[in-house]
Amino acid sequence: MKITAIESFVLTVPTPKPMALNYAQQKLVVADISTDEGVTGLGYSLVFGGGGAEAVHAYLATRLAPALIGEDPLFVERLWERMFRTDMGMKKQGVAAYALSALDIGLWDIAGKVAGQPLYKLWGAVTDRIPAYGSGGWSKYSERELIAEAEKYAALGCKYYKMKIHHPDPRENAKRVAAVRRALGDRVRVMVDVNQRLDVLANIRQAQALEELDLVWYEEPVLADDIAACAEVARAIKIPVATGENNYTRFEFRELVERRAARVLMPDVCRANGFSETMRIGRHAAAHQIAVAPHVVHELSLQVVGALPNGFLVEFIDWTPPDLFEQMPECRDGCFRIPERPGHGMALARTAKEKYRSA
Repeated sequence: MKITAIESFVLTVPTPKPMALNYAQQKLVVADISTDEGVTGLGYSLVFGGGGAEAVHAYLATRLAPALIGEDPLFVERLWERMFRTDMGMKKQGVAAYALSALDIGLWDIAGKVAGQPLYKLWGAVTDRIPAYGSGGWSKYSERELIAEAEKYAALGCKYYKMKIHHPDPRENAKRVAAVRRALGDRVRVMVDVNQRLDVLANIRQAQALEELDLVWYEEPVLADDIAACAEVARAIKIPVATGENNYTRFEFRELVERRAARVLMPDVCRANGFSETMRIGRHAAAHQIAVAPHVVHELSLQVVGALPNGFLVEFIDWTPPDLFEQMPECRDGCFRIPERPGHGMALARTAKEKYRSA
């Protein structure tokens, strides 16, 4: 089997309210891989908020995709190494990592289809039913919108809800979190996300204001580049730290583990150089009794969590319109059943490319 063509493009998809208050659109960089035996692979990277998607597309189309033409797509690890070592002056972080991720996801889709298995079974299944946490709680929400969204996820059976804490006054953040806790009661636990906005001392003050609220985790407290600061926060506060959505390689995650900077790691399969690197990260975390809860794209992350003994949760952001994908997994009783379709099980809806293509 040989790769004969790779078609790539960008989809720009509007988001619903109230999420649109913070992010009016999302962009997907898509790679459709064709082979001489008629098996195709769909790869894509969600560029959250859309910024930089066109740069990701350009690097994918001009630098990485040509390295795969004529190659056997079942040599996934060999092709991953080839892409990772393309342009050694370009670290496979940011734009380059998003591009590599989309192609790696597409290659694994082909591998699963050829094997006739969903990826989580190809990798060695642990479970086919994955609990989800409802995610959102954006900073521009009113308290009423915040509680309404939390209640929506609770109605789907989600036992966890994540919200942002972006107000400059830690007391105001604590009030919003407490309001959600009161509204949900004991049926749902809450986690909070700083989104890299604070320094070490500010995080310590903020966490102290939240300690009595029994939070699941305290997410991305400092700049993702500053692993030493993240470790300092983790040592100083009583809430478990979660981080990793803006880390890209197993080498970065190794440092997070060695510094004991987090109790939950959150690789994003669209940023962390695809399924291949994300699975390496997850298995390394398992050796240190660290949970893995991948960032966003739950429809892809399900495959990862289903194959890891330390898989914890997938992040469920209910934003995709019904005409973007075919057969989007459904959340029932707070969990997703992993699709049994071969590969990663996702396909673009028939009209999605025509409707949403922007580049």
